[in-house]
Amino acid sequence: MSAVTDNDSGRETAYTKLARRLRTAILQHEYPDGVRLPTEAELAESHQVSRQTVRRAFQDLVNEGMVYRVPGRGTFAAPREEQYLRQFGSVDDLMGLSIDTSMQLVSPIRRQVDLDAAGRLHLQSDRVHKLAFLRLHEHTPFCVTTVHLPPSVGKLIESLPELGEVGARSEVTIIGLLDDRLPDPIAEAEQSITVATATPEIAHHLGCEPDRPLLRIDRVYHSTAGQPVELAVSYFLPEHYSYRVRLRRNVR
Repeated sequence: MSAVTDNDSGRETAYTKLARRLRTAILQHEYPDGVRLPTEAELAESHQVSRQTVRRAFQDLVNEGMVYRVPGRGTFAAPREEQYLRQFGSVDDLMGLSIDTSMQLVSPIRRQVDLDAAGRLHLQSDRVHKLAFLRLHEHTPFCVTTVHLPPSVGKLIESLPELGEVGARSEVTIIGLLDDRLPDPIAEAEQSITVATATPEIAHHLGCEPDRPLLRIDRVYHSTAGQPVELAVSYFLPEHYSYRVRLRRNVR
């Protein structure tokens, strides 16, 4: 699995919105491998945008490896390989992991003492709700994630069956479950990226050797009220996941 992060001015343009819709359609297999997408003219008419907007959206998808273009024939969904591109430029994109990945519970949600997580969530107590899961694409695990929640947040989802039994499989995301239940929705995430080595437990879950270099991504999610509502620490296998960043310049 590969990710593309898009840092922009914060306002979604017409072509990035169209690219996101087409990307989702491809991931949901509305356009299987090798199937031609609608033409520029057809998309311009159906989405009420200019052909230049469609052309720029297609170019983004070409750059991501989602589609390829054949002069005189059209634009086609690219063959799906073990690694594939996803755009994570917003919290909504992260919630969209449920489109084509699944979650397998490794450790059910429990309330326990965790000084480090409680500190990062700015809690006055030392207790958090904690769970761990594998994220899989086409039955291949590409990351293991440990989630820490403030007790008041953990109570909102602690009784859900998909979070209560080791091995439970579902297509949900934790932030998606929370967003439907929080009084204030999730607004943003602070993210840090480092390199770590696989502990014996993580190596077992990911099917790799201990001490293997892994990509570690920490995210702290905040609600619209500014409150930390989740700390997620994920370890990714580099052969199944790469992280790309596209930096754009605002030219006026």
